[in-house]
Amino acid sequence: MKLSLALLLSATMLAGCATTADRPGTDTAATTPVVAAPAAKPAYGTFGFDEAGMDRSVKPGDNFYNYASGTWTKNTPIPADKSNYGAFNILSDLSESRTREILDAAAKDPASKIGTAYASYLDRSAIDAKGMAPVQPLLTRIKATTKADYSTLLGELSRVGVRGPIAAGVGQDDKNPNAYVFGIYQAGLNLPDRDYYLSTDAKLAEAKAAYQVHVARLLTLAGETNAAPRAKAIVDLETAIAKVSWTRIDSRDATKTYNKMTLVQLQKAAPGLDFAAMLKASGADNVSDVVVAQPSAVTAIARLVRAAPIGVLRDQLVYNTLHNFADVLPKPLDDESFAFYGTTLGGTPEQEERWKRSVQFTSSALDDEVSKLYVAKYFPPETKAAADTLVKNIISAMNTRIDQLDWMAPETKVKAHAKLAAFVPKIGYPDRWKDYSGLQISAGDAFGNNMRASEWQHAYNIAKLGHPVERWEWGMTPMEVNAYANFGMVEIVFPAAILQPPFFDPAADPAVNYGGIGAVIGHELSHHFDDQGAKYDASGTLSDWWTPADVKNFTALTGKVVAQYDAYEPLPGMHLKGALTLGENMADLAGLTIAYDAYKKSLSGAEAPVIDGFTGDQRFYLGWAQVWRRSYREATLRQRLLTDPHSPSEQRASIVRNMDPWYGAFQPKPGDKLYLAPAERLKVW
Repeated sequence: MKLSLALLLSATMLAGCATTADRPGTDTAATTPVVAAPAAKPAYGTFGFDEAGMDRSVKPGDNFYNYASGTWTKNTPIPADKSNYGAFNILSDLSESRTREILDAAAKDPASKIGTAYASYLDRSAIDAKGMAPVQPLLTRIKATTKADYSTLLGELSRVGVRGPIAAGVGQDDKNPNAYVFGIYQAGLNLPDRDYYLSTDAKLAEAKAAYQVHVARLLTLAGETNAAPRAKAIVDLETAIAKVSWTRIDSRDATKTYNKMTLVQLQKAAPGLDFAAMLKASGADNVSDVVVAQPSAVTAIARLVRAAPIGVLRDQLVYNTLHNFADVLPKPLDDESFAFYGTTLGGTPEQEERWKRSVQFTSSALDDEVSKLYVAKYFPPETKAAADTLVKNIISAMNTRIDQLDWMAPETKVKAHAKLAAFVPKIGYPDRWKDYSGLQISAGDAFGNNMRASEWQHAYNIAKLGHPVERWEWGMTPMEVNAYANFGMVEIVFPAAILQPPFFDPAADPAVNYGGIGAVIGHELSHHFDDQGAKYDASGTLSDWWTPADVKNFTALTGKVVAQYDAYEPLPGMHLKGALTLGENMADLAGLTIAYDAYKKSLSGAEAPVIDGFTGDQRFYLGWAQVWRRSYREATLRQRLLTDPHSPSEQRASIVRNMDPWYGAFQPKPGDKLYLAPAERLKVW
């Protein structure tokens, strides 16, 4: 399950050559030196932290986020083309600018696949000149379907990236991590979450009403008639699907979502869809077993499909097709899609410039072709070497921390050490690249390039069935500012783009680097031992390797984490969902704790110097707060509170209230808003 630190089968995101974790019992953190700050000036401030961005009028014990970044927040507007803005966005903009330079150069070479893809997507006039002609064959096929071949149509559309009420794909088998398996998932919702359809909250009800208007507009722009009642029928169908869909909290449970059955058993359980026909049409005609993530939802959705008029089912697929390809269809459709998803749902006033979107398209369609040029130019070997050292030190600190746990049985600790020893950290970029020789990219054909790229990616995914797991493969590009933990692979992955200031700066004070990228490394590492990652053993197999007492003790501790985050209210009347954000909150808690241990070990018993009036411990926690600088538009924050397994940035920075050394560093007092009595502080790791 992949998790994001910043948002599948057995992986989690924050958001290379593999090395082997230290063996249990070794202690390299005390002997492996942290890369000392060289003479070069740090990117931020005098020691790697932006002191000018602080608001020293705020007591750190009242709001540590604003103390560390309040002036930056006040003085830094959210750009008009963004729904939120902070450290991640700043580095993403840098990556896009760098990638643009690469693609601008490639576009001058007629033989360059990435250059042709980039230039074709940029050419808005050519897209508009073709009108609706490129998408017409898909729409004609959809309108000709009957109930008898509807399932076949779903399989055909999945090849080009258009989903219906059921999603499917190939991924690593959680209970047999050396093999791939076909997964079946609930789908059918075009709003961000089931709550948008079902909640009585006024803002969400407004969004649902606006969605219905948007569907009608998009259909009308595509030349469809009688759009208003057809849009209402689509929304009514999706509302019915929302009622039977699992919540995000249930869907993040690795145990609940692993339901392996034969295709025959699935067909018997959900007779409203012909799954064999759907899979065959998708190119997966050799499937005998599947893993169904949300079986009751899949059964209920199949029942809804069987009862729904074929006209409504067709119309939903017409809309889904238009929505999926809106960016490579005439400008009015593209603008309408952004007006709803970007502005109404995200609060973003302006759409990104076309070049940025072209960079994103090309980096997705031909990711490895772009990636290998990017890392050759922008990821120096010394950055990778320094990151490798930090990773080893964090793993060593985690080994020590496991030995100190009072809630884990001795026999479980032995297995936990074995799992750490099995870790594969991946830094910067993959050690192999995919071959795109079979993907046709044509000049002046943005729609066709988009569709063929989707077909290539789909075929690449389906072709994995029956073959050994590709352990070299990455789930992110080196240009992404993010990181992730993959439970089935027993790996933690850090793309090149996140290994930059403010997360990591070889010229910065080590305390800041440990509080920044060190805590991010600890975050991803600890995911493998959180409420879901701990369900996977040293081989990456979903299994019960903890004792019943371990589970009971751990659940009691995680219940306190849920309660602390349930109490946060980022928007009036909207609290955090502690159960949804549990894994990420625990990873923040553990990651910062482990990184602090590693930082202290790296000092080899010496006292850290005071720099600009800040102690080493203060610089460590300020480094943590700095990476979480981020402002949100209200609509985006509302959406994130419903859908994002990560807490908002202010609450992420506030995890320090559970750290005893933070109290020593900043001296918060009883009565301060963040102050917790020692017995109330969360202690899991």
